[in-house]
Amino acid sequence: MQSPLFAYNDQQTQERWSLQNKQMLRLTLEGHDDILARKGTMVAYQGLVEFDAEYQSNQQGRARAHTGEGLDLMRCHGQGTVYLANLKQHIHLVDVDQDGLTVDSSYVLAMDSSLHHEVIAVDSLYGISGSGKYQLNITGRGKVALMTSGMPLMMQVTPDKYVNCDADAIVAWSTGLRVQMQAQTHSSGVWRRRGNTGEGWELSFMGSGYALVQPSELLPPQNAQIGSGLAAQYGMGQQGVRAQNQGNVWS
Repeated sequence: MQSPLFAYNDQQTQERWSLQNKQMLRLTLEGHDDILARKGTMVAYQGLVEFDAEYQSNQQGRARAHTGEGLDLMRCHGQGTVYLANLKQHIHLVDVDQDGLTVDSSYVLAMDSSLHHEVIAVDSLYGISGSGKYQLNITGRGKVALMTSGMPLMMQVTPDKYVNCDADAIVAWSTGLRVQMQAQTHSSGVWRRRGNTGEGWELSFMGSGYALVQPSELLPPQNAQIGSGLAAQYGMGQQGVRAQNQGNVWS
């Protein structure tokens, strides 16, 4: 059998975490240091690998019920190679160190099992509740695989240069940054009508660190059901992410 498809063969590497391509993650398991991955994202594997649903503590369950923020994970362990993907989302590897990483759980594909994650509240100038108030804080040392809709923009935040991001486009940021949420409701002057810009909530980042922005204001469609219509395939409608992830950040 011959085909140009054979150009897309397995990328051989000694790295434990690597990208098969921009939209597929390759993990090498050697019998220790398990990987936690989003449920349902395994597309292929080789070797003696097992997948188990990750236990969720009572505290994590209560936080998920109260905030809508959290992760549905499976534990990948054994010896072999595992390939993960989620509806053609672009995948990026991040090394988490003592600075920590704050992220919307919808953008997490996988992480080292040694990392700790918990729900935290994002500061709000107006004390709002609901959309955008809670995020996932990941701490420890290890790797995290993040997903974005398209190629993202990494913006550096310094003490003399703060960054504002649309709340529907921000993916993750350095935990040490100071964050405030605010709405674009002010007018440029009573003598000139500002009109509707179509912009809503935004996050302001101050301090030293980085903020990751994607070129989309839609959540990754991890809960979309293929075959349920075009809207569902892009994470919309009753079968899409906004219906399935009610109460989640930005939904």
